[in-house]
Amino acid sequence: MSREIRHRLRESMLLLGVLFAIMASARGQQPSPDDTKIVELRQADLWSKRAGFDAEILTGNVVFFHEGAFMYCDSAYLFQQSNTFEAFSNVRMEQGDTIFIYGDYLHYDGQSQLARLRNNIRMEDRNVTLFTDSLDYDRVANLGYYFEGGLLVDEENELTSFWGQYAPDTRVALFSDSVKLVNEDYIIYADTLKYNTGSKYADILGPSRIVSDSGYVHTSKGWYHTVTEDARLLDRSEVYSKDGTKVLIGDTILYNRLSGEGEVFGNMYLEDKAQKAILQGNYGFYNEQTEYGMATDSAFAIDYSQEESLFIHGDTLVMKTDSTFRDIRAYYEVRFYRSDIQGLCDSLHYSSRDSTVYLTGNPVLWNENNQIFGDRIDLFLNDSTLEKAVVRDYAFAIQDRKIEGQYNQLSGRNMTASFRDGKLYHVLVEGNAQSLYYVLQKDSTIIGLNKTESPYLSMDIENNQIKRLKLWSTTTAVTTPLPLLSEGDSSLEGFVWLDYLRPTGPDDIFRSNERRASEAPDQRPRRFQREDLTL
Repeated sequence: MSREIRHRLRESMLLLGVLFAIMASARGQQPSPDDTKIVELRQADLWSKRAGFDAEILTGNVVFFHEGAFMYCDSAYLFQQSNTFEAFSNVRMEQGDTIFIYGDYLHYDGQSQLARLRNNIRMEDRNVTLFTDSLDYDRVANLGYYFEGGLLVDEENELTSFWGQYAPDTRVALFSDSVKLVNEDYIIYADTLKYNTGSKYADILGPSRIVSDSGYVHTSKGWYHTVTEDARLLDRSEVYSKDGTKVLIGDTILYNRLSGEGEVFGNMYLEDKAQKAILQGNYGFYNEQTEYGMATDSAFAIDYSQEESLFIHGDTLVMKTDSTFRDIRAYYEVRFYRSDIQGLCDSLHYSSRDSTVYLTGNPVLWNENNQIFGDRIDLFLNDSTLEKAVVRDYAFAIQDRKIEGQYNQLSGRNMTASFRDGKLYHVLVEGNAQSLYYVLQKDSTIIGLNKTESPYLSMDIENNQIKRLKLWSTTTAVTTPLPLLSEGDSSLEGFVWLDYLRPTGPDDIFRSNERRASEAPDQRPRRFQREDLTL
């Protein structure tokens, strides 16, 4: 090498050294409201500067440091005046030992500490990984958000949405627009969802659907624990069975998908569309595995499986169904209505297995202008019609003649009332039978009031008129003309006409069953006290 060449090389090296010194001095003198916010260039294989281009061009193993975060890339443009840089290829951000972000491109602003990453982004925080193609990460707020679609994955779930954000400090992620949470046991589709990757709670903030093998849920507000699968569902949420035939609706539902149990507060609605039954109340409980439902507080049930719907009210109602049968039980202050039959009692049990309604606790039954009451009444249904009513231990039947003060009456130990096409046509009384009925001539003129006593009695009725009366084995009978009747002769002992308590329609089943003091149910005749119930 000639002396001249060596001299020029030394001048060039000296000039380059001066230039680096000037650059370092300029970097140190760069005005900034806070010197700690200056982006530091820690490493680069090659530095260059292009005329007319404000940026310093860095290539090869580039490393930046700013406010506790290291940022790596293959190449970068550093803009000292604005305290920003652009990083290209194999971009990596490391903040502490928990947050790692990878991507193809990064624009970083040292003043605002805002990092904008694009293409093939992967953000890792402990056991959470976020994938997207556009991520803005605010280091001051410690908040990352995407706006062109993203996927967040933890040990239990995968969440996708068009827009989302994640806060490493609180471990809370917020998702909006086409949200989908996928778990191995279920999927949540939502409009807006907030998810805590630490506690595993998903807050539902918009119209959502939870789908699993056991059924699906529609809700617009509440929370769901993705591990225990407990849920609190608000705003008239709906829980459906897999085939959609059973639905549970309520203002607030506490529900566990694993056990299938739902507890409802406010306006519970439970329907079995296969068995055609509805259960409602202001509080309720349902187990979808055992198909057991309970309602209380203004509770009522509707059985619409027959031609005529049956409406039942009670303080507490229980409904249990399966693929074949249905049981409905009502307790305390029970009232029921069907167009052809109405009644009240203290306890009711309806079983579709034998098509029987069991009434206990001072039951009273009405059909057309007939009233039956006693200790216990069993109603036997044939398809959609009432076939037979059996009254046990103490029975009293009254027929209103639609003439003021005139009632045909029967009483006895046991009574069987038979119906045809919903109308009473035959009555059998067994034990201590008494009857009181008005005897008519063919032109319906009243002959007198007939009173009978016998161990057994049967009566045929047609068009609400007594057509035949049979008494056996020992009988007494007397007919008294109306003018000769004394006070008390027109009623049997224990007579009470309770038509004022009769349910008049589906909406009337919520009225009280309280009787007048003089008509208390414990005023039964002495001959029907339990110790004297003999033939």
